[in-house]
Amino acid sequence: MKDFDATRPNWPHGEKFIDPKVTADGDTRATVSLSNPQTLWFNTGTLCNITCVNCYIDSSPTNDALVYISADEVRGYLDELDTLDWSLREIAFTGGEPFMNPQMIDITRAALERGYEVLILSNAMVPMQRPSMKAGLLALSAEFPDKLTLRVSLDHWSEENHDEMRGKGSFSRTLDGMDWLRDNDFTMAVAARSLWDETDTEARTGFAKLFQTRDYKIDAQDPAMTVIFPEMDASIEVPEITTACWSILNKSPDSVMCSSSRMVVKRKGEKPSVAACTLLPYDRQFDLGATLKEAEKDVALNHPHCAKFCVLGGASCSA
Repeated sequence: MKDFDATRPNWPHGEKFIDPKVTADGDTRATVSLSNPQTLWFNTGTLCNITCVNCYIDSSPTNDALVYISADEVRGYLDELDTLDWSLREIAFTGGEPFMNPQMIDITRAALERGYEVLILSNAMVPMQRPSMKAGLLALSAEFPDKLTLRVSLDHWSEENHDEMRGKGSFSRTLDGMDWLRDNDFTMAVAARSLWDETDTEARTGFAKLFQTRDYKIDAQDPAMTVIFPEMDASIEVPEITTACWSILNKSPDSVMCSSSRMVVKRKGEKPSVAACTLLPYDRQFDLGATLKEAEKDVALNHPHCAKFCVLGGASCSA
């Protein structure tokens, strides 16, 4: 689902999440500093081979609102990283489906050559399973052992529930891709959703059984290896986050995703720019500038996702 725009008549939150400095009640809105940059994300483009129910970024076979980023554009940001005092650990790629981007292997190589760990989010379906992509991944794995992780989108451990979100037959095709990754000793993780009426323990038990049955070396109990994301529905009523919330919730701003990451996006018809996080690529108030240096500025938590997903839900897109 695309980000709601407060200027539109269907904005469901009244006067909330409008002013970046103060809440609807007049309290000072919480902000987050880039205190410990660990992950730089690149959105490789919003095109995807499937259309999922409630995709937060509206990826589909026709949505090119974010167009393919090129290997040279990625290298430009990697060059800039060399000039910054960031303690960056990881370069991560998301989409859309990253393996739809024809330069994905070159893009991944560019990051690995700089010595970074690399994370790719994928549905492991046909785009990743094309011969050219498989050959490229095998070459990267051989040249950069233990530096590349594929986080596979597996919404649920059951075929029925997964296919409800991603279409009939998608569970089987994703497992085919995961089997190939397993057989070629790639490091895998899983991204799931908490859409169903089950506890976290029940969900992880279901995934553990699936992983054991298929001999996937994925720890279902490790939140970094089996990430279960809260559903992102911007129409659901959530409280605004004020500066007082940190002490009330006993939570540090350093635990929120925008304290440790940024994402490069390339909007259609524009040059690449840097967004505050992976969740808000369309909302212009979270576009921080063309360069990583410009993107070091503080981020106001002025969106329902900031509250529900990051502060209250405690989720993170990275490990």
